[in-house]
Amino acid sequence: MRAIILAAGRGERMLPLTRTTPKPMLQVGGKPLIQYQVERLVAAGISDMVINHAIMGEQIEAYLGDGRQFGASIRYSAEGDTPLDTAGGIKQALALMGEDPFIAVNADIWTDYPFQQLISRIGAQAHVVLTDNPPHHAEGDFCLEDGRVSNWKGTRLTFTGIGVYQPRLFGRVDRPVFALGELLRQAIEANEVTGEYYGGLWMDIGTPDRLDQLRESLK
Repeated sequence: MRAIILAAGRGERMLPLTRTTPKPMLQVGGKPLIQYQVERLVAAGISDMVINHAIMGEQIEAYLGDGRQFGASIRYSAEGDTPLDTAGGIKQALALMGEDPFIAVNADIWTDYPFQQLISRIGAQAHVVLTDNPPHHAEGDFCLEDGRVSNWKGTRLTFTGIGVYQPRLFGRVDRPVFALGELLRQAIEANEVTGEYYGGLWMDIGTPDRLDQLRESLK
């Protein structure tokens, strides 16, 4: 199974740190955030991966290279100075992903989720990992009930940015810039999305304050 690491965000909430450095390259514990995703995927037996990037993405390529030093094989989908958002970026990268289901994970999260669990979660168009709503996102994203994801029915939880997808799901992406959240809501309405709750370690490292909190917690 392949994976794509989504690393093409503008990082506007992380300013001023992202004026000269893309958010996935910000350092935590002596290495960039994105390196942790690469290493955890490899540890789960998923070594073939694609990374999409946009503004200053050449820094990511220069650091990770072809992935050999991390036990991975990495290819890149470059979006230039106009990020395509999450679903748009995945659709552009599909030529590198093949025809089989694949894992997608955000580059700017911190988690101990066992990625190997996703290898068996390929029955639906999409299978997403949800978690408790953090204080900065108290309203959550989707509901979960009996393994099915709903827009309205069940316990409301936050999307972790971790999931496994069928390539044909992205046939619904009908414009270049397209958010994964919008695509998932469409698929949920068609009852095509399963999900699971994860209560372990997970953080969205979206702001300087949260980055500082993570750094402090690791000391």
